[in-house]
Amino acid sequence: MSRRRSTASYDESDVRVRPGRSSRPRTKTRPQHSDAESAMVVSVDRGRWGCVLDGDVDRRIVAMRARELGRTPIVVGDQVDVVGDLSGRPDTLARIVRVADRRTVLRRTADDTDPYERIVVGNAEQLFIVVALADPPPRTGFVERAMVAAYAGGLQPILCLTKHDLAADSEFAAAFDDLDLTIVYGGIDDPLDPVLDLLTDRLTALIGHSGVGKSTLVNRLVPDAARAVGEVSGVGKGKHTSTQSVAIPLPGSGWVIDTPGVRSFGLAHITPDDVIAAFTDLAEAIEDCPRGCTHLGPPADPECALNELTGKEHRVAAIRRLLAALASNELW
Repeated sequence: MSRRRSTASYDESDVRVRPGRSSRPRTKTRPQHSDAESAMVVSVDRGRWGCVLDGDVDRRIVAMRARELGRTPIVVGDQVDVVGDLSGRPDTLARIVRVADRRTVLRRTADDTDPYERIVVGNAEQLFIVVALADPPPRTGFVERAMVAAYAGGLQPILCLTKHDLAADSEFAAAFDDLDLTIVYGGIDDPLDPVLDLLTDRLTALIGHSGVGKSTLVNRLVPDAARAVGEVSGVGKGKHTSTQSVAIPLPGSGWVIDTPGVRSFGLAHITPDDVIAAFTDLAEAIEDCPRGCTHLGPPADPECALNELTGKEHRVAAIRRLLAALASNELW
């Protein structure tokens, strides 16, 4: 019968170290992906992104987000680098390994008290604000809020009026006379040429309440848009229900991004200075405003520098209406 050794007689040679799962040392070095190809995101659906390589609608792929990107947000309109299987064959999957810096961004929050920003669209050059003149009746507050978001994000806002056969447009359109806002008609009986002239060779986001004719306009611009959605994205069933943002190629050149019908458009992420900065003729003036000025004028801001501008009273008043929309959380 063997005798148990005294613990005092043990040394390091008696210790057995259990090997780890891998003998390879961990490294922070990440692959460079020098062979990655450029693509534009055209759809998003449940962790899969539909992309077109080099903006070519005939080179469609479906991709996942690479692990090294973590939770980096990727939205329609983003320019990305992709690797892996780029053949576009059914059941193949590429990987998005880089997201380029966005030139412009359309953001919103759930409401004016929500601190969480949601990126709606990336890199769009224009924001088409689609508004019906009747059924549902128009509200200037929605247009003003959409304009604020566009100016803050670097997009050029354009007002597209529909259903003007049901109501006169003069009074509603006059509310924006001093803001240099381009206005076009996009109803079902209106000619499409003026709209196409604004959209050609551009990436344009469409936004509007449900029922204003936004999807009808898309179907006129791109006949059989439901089929186009399915072919471009390669994700989901391709139903044109406007439940997710999707980029659709226009005949000839250019893209429109059809966004879901808006239920809320919070602006908690935008400051008054962000709005004024979009108007170059007024941006310099506010440098003389006192700290904390909201530029709303008296009585809230009696020392606002915009009060001293001459010859621009109507323009300042129009911009202050935008700022009032930013400060208000009323229904619109």
